[in-house]
Amino acid sequence: MALKGLKVLEFSGLLPVPFCGMVLADFGATVIRIDKVHSNTDLDCLSNGKRSLSLDLKQPEAISIIKSLTRKSDVLIEPFRKGVMEKLGLGPDDLMKENPKLVYARLTGYGRNGPFSKNAGHDINYVALSGLLSAFGRYGENPIPPVNVLADIGGGGLTCALGILLALIEKGKSGKGQVVDSTMVEGTAYLGSWIYRGQKILPVWGNERGRNVLDTGTHYYEVYKTKDGKYMSVGALESQFYQQLLEGLGLTEDEAPQFGDFDELKKLFARRFLEKTRDEWCEIFDSTDACVAPVLNLNEAPVHPHNKQQNSFTEVDDFYAPNPHPKLSRTPGETQARKPATQVGEHTREILIDLGYSSEEITDLENRGVISCYKLSKL
Repeated sequence: MALKGLKVLEFSGLLPVPFCGMVLADFGATVIRIDKVHSNTDLDCLSNGKRSLSLDLKQPEAISIIKSLTRKSDVLIEPFRKGVMEKLGLGPDDLMKENPKLVYARLTGYGRNGPFSKNAGHDINYVALSGLLSAFGRYGENPIPPVNVLADIGGGGLTCALGILLALIEKGKSGKGQVVDSTMVEGTAYLGSWIYRGQKILPVWGNERGRNVLDTGTHYYEVYKTKDGKYMSVGALESQFYQQLLEGLGLTEDEAPQFGDFDELKKLFARRFLEKTRDEWCEIFDSTDACVAPVLNLNEAPVHPHNKQQNSFTEVDDFYAPNPHPKLSRTPGETQARKPATQVGEHTREILIDLGYSSEEITDLENRGVISCYKLSKL
């Protein structure tokens, strides 16, 4: 795989950092997750394929272990607010003395400067401060957060992974590491560059929320309910595609002009889509350029014929996992989701042995609470 041989330290956190580590692991990196002693990271459903080292970072011996690992690592990812790592003696100035080639990635919500830099927050707050939340929602209604995909994953984890890869490419030229400062507010805003830069010059923007072409303001870019209570998505922007949409719906241009009264045309389309089930509409539109597609749920998408032929998902026990993307022709990624979820401290002992610690030293560290080792519960 493309990142085989890359060694990554991931300080445990909520979704953004685990997602970033998952991307690197899916493409071949070896990822060690640094957990707090006796912490519960059961909510980390992206830990598969990673190793866990459980430490009490308030103890000097634990800091020494981190520094030893840093000397052998290529990348470090940390999710803490301003000043936390510095107080531990693990800031970039400290660790890059141990390893000048280290790529030190800081993934936070608000960044290291500004009045919000020490504040707690979540995806909805970061999307709000980025300016993009104001664009999501229907006319006359409150803005709608797009679950936690935009800031946590797109503007956070994925953007941070991009920054890490860019730093690694540059390191190949200079031989030096650097700090990757990735914030979810700025990353989310950057994802919205097309909206920011196009709002004054593109015809699809310029009106109130929910009154624009791409935000449910028109009848030809909408979601409609079907007879069986499911949904179809419509995105017939171009006139040639709109004509095929009308043909499938059994309507004429006179009955439904593309640039007529959008509110009335939405009602017309809504009535028409309620006349058939989703599968019946799929039979009509699947082989056309009408830009109509079924709205699939998380159980349906992996087994849809298109996604199956594309090998877009991997079946794992009772769920499906999206496969790594993009696809590389020679060194493709491989989902780690088939591997068991990583337990806190599961690999503490073996990691310390790799660092040269003896069994007696490891037992002593565990007895003094510097580390914790995962133990299988007895039934």
